[in-house]
Amino acid sequence: MESWYTDDRATLGDRLAAGREAAEMTQAQLAQRLGVRAKTLRDWENDVSEPRANRLQMLAALLGVSLRWLLTGEGGDVTPPQEEPRVVDPALKVALGELRSLRAELLAMGERMGRLEKTLRLQAAGNGENR
Repeated sequence: MESWYTDDRATLGDRLAAGREAAEMTQAQLAQRLGVRAKTLRDWENDVSEPRANRLQMLAALLGVSLRWLLTGEGGDVTPPQEEPRVVDPALKVALGELRSLRAELLAMGERMGRLEKTLRLQAAGNGENR
């Protein structure tokens, strides 16, 4: 029987679903961590719509995959679903999950800092014109 997931046929949605499954998260769990609705994530996985660039970065971080792999499938970031999963120490899985979560939070904070910096720069430029 042919697998639904092959590198040459996988779409962004396929890679997103494979990454989520490899990270052992449900759609609802990943959506909650991203701050989006489960329907939005489902639409991404079904290739109905695509996430914005900032969400792609957060997805890569949460799933522990490279942005390059998520976009193109290049690299060996995720073991295809049909292969046997490796046995991993449960404590290590918890620590990796926490690390992924922290990484995503850092990316989100970086985005917030960038928006704040832009706002301050625009305000400073506006105040300079009023002198």
